[in-house]
Amino acid sequence: MSIFKGSGVALVTPFSEDTLNLEVLYQLIDWHIAEGTDALIISGTTGEASTMTLTEKKILFTETVKYVNKRIPVIAGTGTNSTKTSIENSILAKECGVDGLLVVTPYYNKCTQEGLYLHFEAIANAVDLPLILYNVPSRTSVNMLPLTVLRLSEIENIVGIKEASADITQITELFRLVPPTFDIYSGNDDHVLPIMALGGAGVITTVGNIIPKLVHELTSSCLNNDYMGAKALQFKINPMAQSVFTEVNPIPIKAAVQMLGFEVGNVRLPLTPALDSTVKQLEKVMLALEVSR
Repeated sequence: MSIFKGSGVALVTPFSEDTLNLEVLYQLIDWHIAEGTDALIISGTTGEASTMTLTEKKILFTETVKYVNKRIPVIAGTGTNSTKTSIENSILAKECGVDGLLVVTPYYNKCTQEGLYLHFEAIANAVDLPLILYNVPSRTSVNMLPLTVLRLSEIENIVGIKEASADITQITELFRLVPPTFDIYSGNDDHVLPIMALGGAGVITTVGNIIPKLVHELTSSCLNNDYMGAKALQFKINPMAQSVFTEVNPIPIKAAVQMLGFEVGNVRLPLTPALDSTVKQLEKVMLALEVSR
């Protein structure tokens, strides 16, 4: 029940003052589809889900699904640190017509592995949509171990994981344990090649917000077993991947998208606009890569 293979972009959310900027959202969607993006992930970390209201999420889900019009899959980030709220968000996303869910491990609570299992089991049982787990311990302070993922992979509509632990030993063990039909996506833009060389299905990317064609080409090369070509593309992308994390995501990437000419607005508090030094670094790397719309 794979939702997508290749490059899924964790899309920034365009704001105008205190409201969603739907005109710019439509521009971003058209551009990404034209550039080869294989799926759009909305309302994730990069999309500032934690500072969006439920009403805003409903509008974002509905308008994205309607405008994409089945051209590529739309996946909604619906995870929180509350199982009940995550279920409510997931039900809302299904009602809005999304193709799948991306659900992060509960942050702050620091639950046990059994708590993680029961959390995701409850969401999967409540919503009949394909669900991708999201493991990013650097942001959540909880690490979902391979044996827990193996148990969850046995639930029919849990179809994959965005793995951002950056622990190659853990990632390799994950590939060893789970069935080949279970999709593993890189959650780090500088790890696309090694994860896909192990059999990964693609990436859920941040840097793809500004270089979508390059990231799509990287994943396509891997899927076609052209690992020498993929290595060249991975090395080309890495300086940009590092630059968009000089401050906490999505501060730099949203500034970079703005620099491309998309009026996506600033990040919302408690995040703050990119430092001048960050902007200068982004300008330098974007110029070197000849990044443009």
